[in-house]
Amino acid sequence: MTAEERRARLGRRHALAPGHAAADPVGAARAVVALHSTDPASTVLSALARAPGTTAADVERALYDDRDLLRVLAMRRTLFAVPHDLAATALAAAGDTVAAQQRRLLHQLLVASGVTDAPEPWVARAERALLDALASAGEATAPELAAADALLAQRVTLERGTRYETTQSVASRLLTVLSAEGRVLRGRQVGGWATPQFRWTTPQHWRDLGPAPATADAAAVLAERWLRAYGPARPADLQWWAGWTVARTRAALAALDTVDVVLEDGAPGLLLADDADAVAPPDPWVALLPALDPTAMGWKHRDPFLGAHREQVYDRNGNAGPTVWVDGRVVGGWVQRADGEVVVELLDDVGREAAEAVTERAAALTASLGDVRLAARARGWTAVERRLRA
Repeated sequence: MTAEERRARLGRRHALAPGHAAADPVGAARAVVALHSTDPASTVLSALARAPGTTAADVERALYDDRDLLRVLAMRRTLFAVPHDLAATALAAAGDTVAAQQRRLLHQLLVASGVTDAPEPWVARAERALLDALASAGEATAPELAAADALLAQRVTLERGTRYETTQSVASRLLTVLSAEGRVLRGRQVGGWATPQFRWTTPQHWRDLGPAPATADAAAVLAERWLRAYGPARPADLQWWAGWTVARTRAALAALDTVDVVLEDGAPGLLLADDADAVAPPDPWVALLPALDPTAMGWKHRDPFLGAHREQVYDRNGNAGPTVWVDGRVVGGWVQRADGEVVVELLDDVGREAAEAVTERAAALTASLGDVRLAARARGWTAVERRLRA
């Protein structure tokens, strides 16, 4: 399986090549399994890159009116916007370990912060208070919930003894735990579509998630969706993307009908058995994808798509910044300057026609963003961004 074949699949499967675009924001999410949502702006821009003709208002409608996209804390303890029919599956397949980890962390923080020496019953009382307050209000922000009960207003110290030390309300920490369990959901944003604050709600008030599948079944479904969008790939790529253990990854893949392939560097990989036919290259395409876009964050091993540009367009923790793509390869990065203009730096010679197409995309994105200003949320600025901002 050559790198060219994998890039051809990427253009088609990820709804980036001409003739393969998604019809709407939900289709854009399905093309890549789910849209990253730690930075809310990335959710919108990733959808628009895959569903030409749609607007930020269309994405907001899918999230807040139709509620066909739901934000869940699942894979890699990361926030994703997933199609409604995949929400319970994502939580069952990945959120269970996240929820357990976050609950243990909350117990530790309560003890270390001197709030209680018996965290389990204390948290049980705080949970009831929070869920009662949400049931009464329908939707509320974390500060509003903290003000609703003295337990929820208590504060815990994070990163104690470091330069990042800060405090956070129990309400905020508990919302993280309950969201990983699927018992609360992020509802409407407070402010514009690029802001990171949300009103919280419950599935009963917002949209029911449906029955929770068994973990093993959910993991197999999620693995199949991922392999169809991102395959062929190493099992380690799926393990990294999902945030699973080796054992859960192996069990999920064992439940699928797969074939072995040899990847471009000689490493072993997997492909769904019904997806083994050769894929023809799509028509030439370019894309300006936002930071933390699912395509840029889809694999642990990214060399066939990224080449030598990792240090230029990813931060030091491996988080993707805004990237420029031509025919399945990262060829540069982009940034929005303070005046709103989107500017690009190409790291490869892509030829005149592709370079002109990139320039046109940058101008169109400038117009689309309008008064919205992007920031580096949940990541650091990349080398390309720092140069362009300067």
